[in-house]
Formats: sequence, C-alpha cells, structure tokens
Amino acid sequence: MDDDGESRKGGIDTIATVTIDESAYRAVSSPLDRELHRTLSRREVVPISARYPAEFRTLSIHVDDARLAKDSSSASNQFLGKRKAPVKEISSLDWHKISVDEVLMRLAVAPKAGLDPAQVQRRLQTSGKNVISPPPSRLLRQIVGWVFGGFGSLLLVASIICFISWKPLGNPDPEASNLALAVVLLIVVASQAAFNAWQDFSTSRVMASITGMLPTAVQVLRDTRQETVPASDLVGGDLVYVGMGMKVPADLRIVDASGDLKFDRSVLTGESEPIAGRVEKTDDNFLETKNIALQGTHCVSGSGMGVVIQTGDLTVFGRIAKLSSMSSGGLTTLQREILRVVIMIASLAFSVALIIIILWAAWLRRSFPSYINVSKLLIDVVSVMVAFIPEGLPISVTMSLAKVAHTLSNRKVLCKSLSIVETLGSVNVICSDKTGTLTQNKMHVENTAIFDLQLTPSELRGRIIRPSAQSSKVDGVSETENLQQLAAVSAICNAAILNDSWEKGKSEIIGDATVSDTAILRFAESIGSSAEFKDPWVEIFKINFNSKTKFMLKLCRLVQIADKPLRFPAPIASWDLFKPDSYLLTVKGAPDVLLSRCGFVIDPSGGKPLALSASVRERIVDVLEQWAAQGRRVLLLARKVITQDAIPENVDKNSEEFAELVAKLNDGLVIVGLVGLIDPLKPDIIETVRVCRGAGIRFFVVTGDHPKTSVAIAAQAGIISNANVVHVLSDLDANMPVESIAPYDPLSASDSTPRSIVVTGPELAGIAPAQMEQLAQYDEIVFARTTPEQKLRIVHEFRGRGNIVAMTGDGVNDAPSLKAANVGIAMGNGSDVAREAADMILLEEFSAIITALEYGRLVYDNLKKTILYLLPAGCFSELMPILLNILIGVPQMLSNIQMILICIATDVLPALSMCLEKPESGLLTRRPRNVKKDHMVDWKLLLHAYFFIGVVETLCAMSMAFWYLQRNDVPFSSLVLGFGNWPALTAEKLNKAQSVYFFTLVIMQWGNLFASRCRRLSIFQHTPAQNWYVFPAAMMALVIGVFFSYLPWFRHIFQTRGVAVEYFFLPMAFGIALLFLDETRKYFVRKFPSGFLAKTAW
Repeated sequence: MDDDGESRKGGIDTIATVTIDESAYRAVSSPLDRELHRTLSRREVVPISARYPAEFRTLSIHVDDARLAKDSSSASNQFLGKRKAPVKEISSLDWHKISVDEVLMRLAVAPKAGLDPAQVQRRLQTSGKNVISPPPSRLLRQIVGWVFGGFGSLLLVASIICFISWKPLGNPDPEASNLALAVVLLIVVASQAAFNAWQDFSTSRVMASITGMLPTAVQVLRDTRQETVPASDLVGGDLVYVGMGMKVPADLRIVDASGDLKFDRSVLTGESEPIAGRVEKTDDNFLETKNIALQGTHCVSGSGMGVVIQTGDLTVFGRIAKLSSMSSGGLTTLQREILRVVIMIASLAFSVALIIIILWAAWLRRSFPSYINVSKLLIDVVSVMVAFIPEGLPISVTMSLAKVAHTLSNRKVLCKSLSIVETLGSVNVICSDKTGTLTQNKMHVENTAIFDLQLTPSELRGRIIRPSAQSSKVDGVSETENLQQLAAVSAICNAAILNDSWEKGKSEIIGDATVSDTAILRFAESIGSSAEFKDPWVEIFKINFNSKTKFMLKLCRLVQIADKPLRFPAPIASWDLFKPDSYLLTVKGAPDVLLSRCGFVIDPSGGKPLALSASVRERIVDVLEQWAAQGRRVLLLARKVITQDAIPENVDKNSEEFAELVAKLNDGLVIVGLVGLIDPLKPDIIETVRVCRGAGIRFFVVTGDHPKTSVAIAAQAGIISNANVVHVLSDLDANMPVESIAPYDPLSASDSTPRSIVVTGPELAGIAPAQMEQLAQYDEIVFARTTPEQKLRIVHEFRGRGNIVAMTGDGVNDAPSLKAANVGIAMGNGSDVAREAADMILLEEFSAIITALEYGRLVYDNLKKTILYLLPAGCFSELMPILLNILIGVPQMLSNIQMILICIATDVLPALSMCLEKPESGLLTRRPRNVKKDHMVDWKLLLHAYFFIGVVETLCAMSMAFWYLQRNDVPFSSLVLGFGNWPALTAEKLNKAQSVYFFTLVIMQWGNLFASRCRRLSIFQHTPAQNWYVFPAAMMALVIGVFFSYLPWFRHIFQTRGVAVEYFFLPMAFGIALLFLDETRKYFVRKFPSGFLAKTAW
C-alpha cells in the first residue's frame, strides 16, 4: 500500500493444513511455468488465512454502509451481490449494543448458574449442533453444465433427432449415414463435456478444511458447575470460559474480561496485531466492536467469560465460510460475449430450421410428397444446426486463453483465471497505488524543518555536531539542544530496527517496519547513533501506524544505566520539567492529523518552545505545502513529557483502559520538526503511464498521501497533464441536476472537457450525487488521503457507470477493493491476503501491465479472427447446400457428415493456429472496446464472414461440384427444380460431387486463413513468418480431409470419396484470389479510413 496507507505484510498465521508455497509467487528461483501449472493444472488448497480476510473486510465495510443508512441505490450497494443477505442480517444484530444484563435476560441464562440441562437439550433440538455445514457438492449441476453448456444442448438434441431419423422413422430401410451422424454428434457432445469437466477440475481451488480452526472441547458454566463439553454441543446462552491459547468456539458476547484480555483475529482480518477484549461496546459495527469474540479467533492473553450468541452457520465465521464457497455469480466480459454468441447462433439456427419446417409443411409436402419425408426433414433440421454451430469455437477459446496466460507467465504476470485475461484487454480505468507501484518504495529523507528553518540532513548534522561560533543560546538553551531532538524522536518513535552487524554504508533494517520508518531511522543514524538515542528508554506502550489513525505513538520511561550516572538524554531538554520517574510520549505521523494535537513548536534558535499561535501554525503549514507541491511525503514528529501522577500506578499497561488514557494524553504536543521524504518514481513508470493513456485508459492515483504530494507525483509520472490547473471538489456544482450530466464519452472529449481534479477521502465521504457524477467525467483524477473503505467505493462508483476497472494493491486492507474490481492486480511482494483477493499478480515490475493489456486485447482480436475463420466454411457454406436443396430442388452438395468433419476436424487446427497470432502493430493505440457496444460478433463481422468470404467460397464450391457433375453427364439444368427427380444422378456421382465441394471448401479456407490473420494490415506488413503454425495447420486440414475421404472404412460409413487432382489445384487458385480480394479491401480501408469500406470493416 502507499505512503500513509502503507500496510504491513507479515504476521499472518497459516492455520489451514495445506498452504501455498511462497516461493511460487516470488518467481526468483522457480520457473514461471510452475505458476501456470499451479493455476491451470492441479487442485490447490487455499489457506483460509489468505482467503477469509478479503470477505471479512468487504463484509465489514458494507455493514458500516448499511449502519450509516446509505441510499440503497448507491453504487456500492449495487455490487453487494451474494453479500446482501449477510450484510442485512449482521447490520440488524444488537448483541454488542445492549448491556450484559439485557443479553443474559434475552438468552434466559443465570449469570452465576448458566443453563440447566433441560434448556441445553431444548436449544440443541431447536438450533442444532454448533457446526458449520459443508458446502453443497453441486455435482449434478456441474454435470448438467458440462453436457448442456454452450452448444452442447443443441448438439445433443441434434444427435437424438438423428437416432430417431435412423430408427424408427427410417424404417423399413434405415440409412446408416443417419446413425453415423448421430454417433458422431454424440461423440462431439461427450468430448466437449469431458473437456469442460477437465477445465473445471484443473482450475478449481478447493477450500481448506476448517475443522482444524475450531476447538474440539471447551469449558462452560452449566447448572452452577464448570464442565468440559464438545464445542459442537454449545448452544445460545452457554457461558464459556475464555483463556489464553483458546480458540473461540462460537460468537461470544464478552460479559467479563481481565485487563489484558486480547484476541488474535488474523484468521478473519489478516492483521496480526491483537485486539483487546472489552465488556462494553467500542464500535457500532458488530464486526469491529471489541466486546464480541468471533468464532475461529484466538485468545492470546488474559482471561474472561463470554455468553454464546451465535452458533454454527449463523456465526460470522460460518457466514464467511458460506460466502467463500459460493461463486461470485457475475460473468466476465469474455463469458458475456461467448454467451451472446451462443444465443445469437442458436436463435439463427432455430429460425432457419423453423422456416424449413414451414416451407416443407406448406409447400414441399403437398407439391412434392416423395421428395422429403419426415426422416429427411429432421436430418435437414439437424444439418441446419450443424451448419450454424462452430463446434471448434469452445476449444479455440480455451486454448487461446491458455496460450496467452502461458505467455504472460513468461513475462512474469500470473493470471489466476483464464477468462480474466480478456477482461484486462477491456479495462478503461486503472486505479493505482503510489508507493511501491508508481514509486520505487525506497524512501529517503530529503529535507528537515525545525519550525520553519529548512535544512538538509547533512546541514542539520553539521549544525549539531559542529555548532558555529555564532550559534545562539536563548534562556540558557542552545540551538544544538533543540535541533538534536528531531533525530532523537526519529530514532525512538520508530518500528524499524538496525541489525547488530550494521556498519556505515552497509546497513540492514530488520523488523516489521514501513518504508518511511526505515528512511527515518537511517536519517537518525546519519545524525548520531540511533542506539544512543534509543537505549536510555524502555518502551511502555505503543500504537503502530495504520491507515486509519495515520500516526505512530510510543510511550517510554527512562532507564537507569548501571555504569553511567543518571542523565536526561535527548530529546529531553533543559527546559523540560522532567523527573526520573516521568514518561516520554513520542508521536510521528501525518501533519494534517497531528497538527491539531500540538500546542508548541521547538525554537531552532534555542530557548523554550514557541506557542502554536495562528501565525506560527501558518508558517509551518507553508513549509508543508511547499514540500508537498514538490512531491515530498511530509511527516510531523512531536513529543510530550508526562509526569508520573498523570498515569496511575495500578493501571494494567496492557489493558484497554490504559490505551484510552494514553489516547487522552496524546494532546498538547511539542513539535520537534518535520521531515520531507522522497520516494523516486520507477524508471519505467513514465513510459508505462504514457502507453496506458495512449491506449485510451484513464489512469487514476488512489493514495493515502497528502493531496499536493499526490498531485506532484502524478504530474511527474504523466498522470496529471498540468499540475498548475487542477480542480478540487469545490469546483463541482452540488446542485446540478444529475440527469443533465452526460455520461463520460472519450470520443466526444474536447478542449473544454474537464481534465484534472484532486479529491480527498474525507471529501469523498460527503460528496453529493451530482458532484460524484461530474467527478466521473474527468480524465485525470487523484484520490488523496483515502482509506480502504473509500477505495472500495471508488471501484463501485466507476463500475456502476459502466467502466471496466482495474485496481492495484498489495496490503491486507486492499483486499475488498481488489475483489470488487473487474480486475484486481496485486504486486508479487504483497501480502498473502492481497494476492488471494486479486485476479492477477505482477511478479516483478508494474510495467508488465503493458504486456498484460496488450495480450488481453490480443485475446479478443484473435478470437474474432478465429470466429471469422470458422463461420464462412463452417456455417454459411454448409447452410447454402441445405437451402438450395429446399428452395430450388437441387441435390444437397455437402453431406451432413462432411459438415461435421469441417467443423470438428479440418477447421480446428487452423482455428487454433489463429490463437497463436502475435499482436498487430497499433494494438495499444486503439481505445478499449466498449463492452456494451463493441461485440465479438457484430453485424460487421457477420457481413464479412457471410456475404464476402462466405459468398465467394460457396460460389466457388458450388461451381466446382456442379462442374464435376456436368463433366459426368449430369447438367445443372437437369437438377434445378428437380426436387428429387434427377434421373441422370447416381448415388456415387452425388457422393463424388459432395467430396469436390468438401475439398474446395477445405482448400479455399487456406486463403481465408491467411486473409483473416490481420484486421487492417497487409499480409506483407504482418507476415506469416510471425506465426509459422499456420502452415502446418493448413496442411493438416487437408491431410485430415484426405484421411476421411480415402480410407475404405470411412468411405463406406461416411459415404465420402476421393477426387481427381484438378479438384485440388483449382481451389488453390480460388484461395489465392480470395486472399487478393481481401488484400484489396484492406488497402482501401487503410487509404480511406473514413470511407465506406473502413466503416463496415470488422
């Protein structure tokens, strides 16, 4: 995560029995192919410690939204999906709000006696055991999906019709070809079902067993006695003893707690920092309050008692387990496109089949009763279905995605699901972190300021170590005494630790620290020994930095060093009323958060601190603004001396009461100085942003940093065009009618279109609907000072307006927004929780997203090319023989078996070779496709496939077939309007003519293959040398056709025949002519980009 939103990565306990090998994500020493194998080729157990926090945090945010009674039609609520019911139920819980007495009264339990046996039995019968139900297997539904999914249902119906046409409708002389067709269709259905099952099996991830995460037995108070009972026998109202090391067996309302009672919630939250247990409510959110102990969490210290309020599936843990086992229900952009293609083709097939049935019933059956019987009619209907369905499409889609995923893995981009690859190609909004994503995550202190005296670290060190003769001394206090306090507080209020073997120039920072902690500790070490600053102090209490409070706090006491006299080391000054038993409170954090808590500031010229008057505060703010505008991350460091009597001796330092006391004392601080940190941009980030924006993608920054710092960094990266002209929220009209604001349209953008704006998290929390609508129109947006909750809202707001959003993140708190985005992108060095929630992991540099975007678009382009290749011969040219057979009474020039052979045999390998095409130049200069308007199969593609390539191929194939018959004494005039009366036509001649038609299509598809490889470029610009697979694929198509047409067994069963050599070479000439025609079309498309051909180009 970034800057003030930096997140800790460690400390997540993996409790599940099987875990993901961390080295697989690092990809330092292991081959990246192993990553693809991990994702696509084996079952994997996902650790719950990584899976559940994303659901828990998302649930918590939505519960907060519901609690605040937000508009149910808001963007966030539109995306509740499967969480809608749990959110509503948890929001209505009030166990944490009512008093302990009310809880016990509601559950009818005596506080000193517990439940009696009769109560326990009744409640067990009513509520059931305290166990979490395993997810349903859904095996039957899966099998149905495997068999009937996609085109499977149409093909299965067609197979059944063929069986019926063979027998009984074919009796007394059933045709073996009908049986063969039925069996072939059944084999196709079975093959596709097996392929779908294998794909599901390979990509499924099985949730780890949760039984090891719950206790087997617990101690309860029942009938005035302390008993040990199985955890599964707990019921609502049971009084459970809680002790250190215990796993919480159910959701408990805490009724009694020791001062040091703490719970580890990492299994649910992903954070290892223990949470105190309290008796009274600390938060209105049931999931965040400290007087509820949630099932599955650990008691790590202290003791207490809780009353069971929820068991089994009704616990928060149970609800999350159920959510995690449920599918998301939403379709990716590719899945929606494939579904649209299936519906379109099925509709066309049914429409044409219905027309044929109507024509037969109203005309042919009466006028030519012997021409087509019921059995033949049904076979014609099957032929229509076979003709329309591109049976090679499903495997082409999967292989194309798998190939791209494999390529991306070699480029160190891990795709966790195949279909997400194409979604990335449709992304039009990227929301990016700053620290670690745009910047190098290598901070160093660039500037320091004591009051408004600005010094570089080296200048500060010089003035402390070698004070000049002119050094001032005010009220007996030298400037050195005041200046060194900044270095001292930097070392003391710090989570980083220097390794014992540290040497100048070879430092090594250890410990769970943010990058800013590391940078500030190095700064302190450059001024003096950080150990000398820290060693005299012993830590009493600490609050680590987090993205909500945005500061770190330490409370220390002075220790007596045995071999040295008692002394008051820095940052204690001579003007402090400090005693050996006093406390030192040090704080470091965001200036806009801490400034209001400060009452004084160190005087750099010496003497006592200055009161923080309005004019003094303004001078400090000027420094802040100046540094922020230069892209510095600014932190304020302050301290306070606390006398012994301010903290009672009998207060437990580990208790929540002590934490509240320290929070109250965190006021009236003395500012010891400011530090300005720089985190340089990554070397390739400017080019990455340029390419993304050139691809028509809006690139936003979502950061926890100061607005001016964020804008400065965004300007350096090229995300903001002009940092001097940036709007703010007040520039947006809150009273403008929402309906008068036109949706964002990149094509209609002009010079008057709003360009840049910066909005802070607090502003976003109170933004009006009209302002939000105006905000969504900006090309360049910086969201500053944002929290994880606001990140989630940003995703929902832009998704709700039809955008395809990619969100980057690496911290535990980023998980909800990563899951909510169309494409969640985690960094390889991010937390387990973020990587589990993300759809894609960038194992190394962020610039790899360019490759991912390019190949995401390539998938879509290649699938369009594949469909374009399959439709002419595999659909239109197969349909025309059927229609001509019905309409003008000529023989069907392509048998049903040959139609199947084209779809599932000869066309498959060339179609797969199209999936291996390299990106065409200019792929990333196009705008992202509009998923609502730009479809994989649209009227332009159908026009090109059917009425350009399809018509040419059909005319040539028909001409060749009828020419063959003409040469064998069967003129066309004797066939047209014959309607079965073809005296000169024998079965053998018809079989030969059908084979001529078949081979003409197979060979002409070569021309279609080379023509369809490029959408705009010439074959000389995008040469076949870039994809050598097309050559063996084209040859194999012909070999497969020869195999089924020349082997005696297939000749007998399928009624196929070999053909003379001229029927091979003439179609080759036709294929070359087809390629030449398409090259001519592309030339005019390139030359006249606004012309008719360009507007109708696919």
